[in-house]
Amino acid sequence: MEIGSGPIGSCSKEDLKIYQDWFNLADSDGDGRITGNDATNFFALSKLSRPELKQVWALADSKRQGFLGVTEFITAMQLVSLAQAGHELTSEILKTSVNKDVPPPSMEGLETLVAKTSGLTINAQSELNAFTQPQPSSQWFSSKTVKKLPLNAVTSIIDGLKRLYIEKLKPLEVTYRFNDFVSPLLTNSDFDAKPMVMLLGQYSTGKTTFIKHLLRCDYPGAHIGPEPTTDRFVVVMSGPDERSIPGNTIAVHADMPFSGLTTFGGSFLSKFQCSQMPHPLLDEITFVDTPGVLSGEKQRTQRSYDFTGVISWFAAKCDLILLLFDPHKLDISDEFKRVISSLRGHDDKIRVVLNKADQVDTQQLMRVYGALMWSLGKVLNTPEVVRVYIGSFNDKPVNEASTGPMGRDLFEKEQDDLLADLVDIPKKACDRRINEFVKRARAAKIHAYIISHLKKEMPSVMGKAKAQQRLIDNLEDEFAKVQREFHLPAGDFPNAEHFREILQGYSIDKFEKLKPKMIQAVDDMLGYEIPELLKKFRNPYD
Repeated sequence: MEIGSGPIGSCSKEDLKIYQDWFNLADSDGDGRITGNDATNFFALSKLSRPELKQVWALADSKRQGFLGVTEFITAMQLVSLAQAGHELTSEILKTSVNKDVPPPSMEGLETLVAKTSGLTINAQSELNAFTQPQPSSQWFSSKTVKKLPLNAVTSIIDGLKRLYIEKLKPLEVTYRFNDFVSPLLTNSDFDAKPMVMLLGQYSTGKTTFIKHLLRCDYPGAHIGPEPTTDRFVVVMSGPDERSIPGNTIAVHADMPFSGLTTFGGSFLSKFQCSQMPHPLLDEITFVDTPGVLSGEKQRTQRSYDFTGVISWFAAKCDLILLLFDPHKLDISDEFKRVISSLRGHDDKIRVVLNKADQVDTQQLMRVYGALMWSLGKVLNTPEVVRVYIGSFNDKPVNEASTGPMGRDLFEKEQDDLLADLVDIPKKACDRRINEFVKRARAAKIHAYIISHLKKEMPSVMGKAKAQQRLIDNLEDEFAKVQREFHLPAGDFPNAEHFREILQGYSIDKFEKLKPKMIQAVDDMLGYEIPELLKKFRNPYD
């Protein structure tokens, strides 16, 4: 099962040249993106029905970005060709037609247009070869004074979110120091980053092997052994050649979404690295390999950086979090409990993998599964049962001596289910960006209410030090007052202990008062502008 979406069938050089010419004709703005309006005008030449064209767009824009790049455009043209030949357009056709030579479709009246514009410069060759999307301009984040753009100047959902962040949300975050208390300010690369999958677990549960199993090859800096071999956070991502980049270099790299990690200091950055290599899977997904969570006597040794804080930072950025367990290491240590607790608010991203399951027989596996569910139930503190995948995610054949043929069938089905989950990640990446953006906006609003409330509770002249200490000591009560005053859900409030710890370093009297216009701007963004943005970039045939 492949992750990612390229053209359906093979393309000859002649066909590629035709598609490039067509793409330039359809791209009215010349920005390397075909929007819904461009598509409705150009696709009408195929003479397909509206329901057929609706399905063409839905399958080609599988990531639901609201536009087609060169790669997606070729997929759309091949789907049009298949529809003209009488094929029913379903998601299965993307798999069944993968090795077929699909000729270009018949587009009535196109020859005249091509002849008139044969002198057009073909500027999409590099994108076609790399199967990557054009990166939006960095102008969003390059200037202190941002010129407001009308919605019709935005060419994708992600561009729209960048505009809304700069104009509406970022001013609120800066005013009430959201970046100091909750999360660093977003940058251009945070919006454009590929989806990320983070692997967590104790040492020797097979995290690094799992990544190698998916890539089907080694990556730079990968070490595997029975002892704790991964002693650092390793980001495995796409790059032009195989190399390892040290943490301090990555943190200051403008094109990478890791600048926020500088807050954890040099001791962490020395334990952080990026492994780059060219790989089709890494063109779609970035993996985060983590150091083994400590257990037993080892967890008494303090790490030189805030391990739980780093995990929490990555959890907010990731699209999927895999918790790996070994049948022989089901105990959840104190450090592992803290790590799992730091994932609060990201429960929808968590999947549990019971790895190396072929090392025990069927009867033992049933008992191990039950023990794992019992342990997780105590730590996750949710009545819902978390999804657990059972298997042996490595390149070795399944040990049928212990599991029997029934075990092998089970592992294969579980592996297919997990791969299907991973396949969906790039398709859901845009939806996830929207979800995280809305979640962040709500958190920023609550943070503004809390900060302004604390400011309001301070005396104007005398006794400021005592008043500040009283507020810090009774923070839970102050949170409850804010919740009642503004009718906010209790579950959306930050962790009081963490908030108290940061608050100790600030003078509450210097905080800003509540600015209703800023709050209203964020409310308008959530209530009107984001829905309008999604409406603009939905399927043009809806």
